[in-house]
Amino acid sequence: MAKRSEFQLIEEVFSTLGADRADVLLGVGDDAALVDTGGSELIALCVDTLTAGVHFPLDTPAAAVGYKALAVNLSDLAAMGARPQWALLALSMPEVDSAWLDGFRQGLHALALQHDVALIGGDTTRGALAASVTLVGLVERSAVLRRAGARPGDGIYVSGSLGDAAAGLYLLQNDQLLDQQSDSYLLERLQRPQPRVSLGQALRELASAAIDVSDGLLADLGHILDRSAVGAIVDLRQLPLSSALRQRFEIDQAAAFALHGGDDYELCLTIPAARETELAKISATLGVALTRIGTIDAKPGLRLLDQNGQLQQPSRQGYDHFARST
Repeated sequence: MAKRSEFQLIEEVFSTLGADRADVLLGVGDDAALVDTGGSELIALCVDTLTAGVHFPLDTPAAAVGYKALAVNLSDLAAMGARPQWALLALSMPEVDSAWLDGFRQGLHALALQHDVALIGGDTTRGALAASVTLVGLVERSAVLRRAGARPGDGIYVSGSLGDAAAGLYLLQNDQLLDQQSDSYLLERLQRPQPRVSLGQALRELASAAIDVSDGLLADLGHILDRSAVGAIVDLRQLPLSSALRQRFEIDQAAAFALHGGDDYELCLTIPAARETELAKISATLGVALTRIGTIDAKPGLRLLDQNGQLQQPSRQGYDHFARST
């Protein structure tokens, strides 16, 4: 019997759970929820959990775990164009390890200071190693980024480069890390992703839709297409692949990491054609590469242009915790 996927569980089990409140403007189904308290700004809330052995190898440096626990949530708020403010931490660990805790704290603290986030509460318990951060931010009600809003003719863009984190994890899990600059770069991208908070805020009145790339480009772009009721064509020849990734892997494998691997925490966004010049200015001002990889169209579904310029259907999507069948 096939199990429900992660996203089916969210939609079928959790999307209508609890009271139907008028102050909830956006609930389950986007990068963050939006709550209206009557002011000029909305409250944006998100939560993510990192579990040892699932989201990070057990021997990952504690500072990297602390850093990433906050980074993945910052990325969610970035995809909404929100300004992060406050965090809550739930930490489960099998025993008190003072050295590990000190490293974890240092990693989380450094990133919190960088983005002016205050840790204001949480919980600690005995159990399997896992860290869950709830992050709260603010966003102007007139300029919120959402997954819905993409329109036919919009350009599809991604920030930075894709596939590095998945490649770093592959090398780590297969004991293939070498003492060379490319491998250090890929591992750093896995353990310390750069949430695009400033970029998200700069895009609030420009992008028609946005999402952060956590489960793989195809899966996450697919959420935009579903919410916006549109389709898309993605040109694989335009995927932004880092020199480190290209140096270490053949092009087909590198592209597979970019399409399906996840853990990049870059932004995928759609931009009306008339506003692409403005996007180039934002890219230059922030020093963040933005690459056009495709176009939104009216035909439902996602299609790929392969290395020979031929249309094909993707053979699979991205990461899903519960997609396997029993």
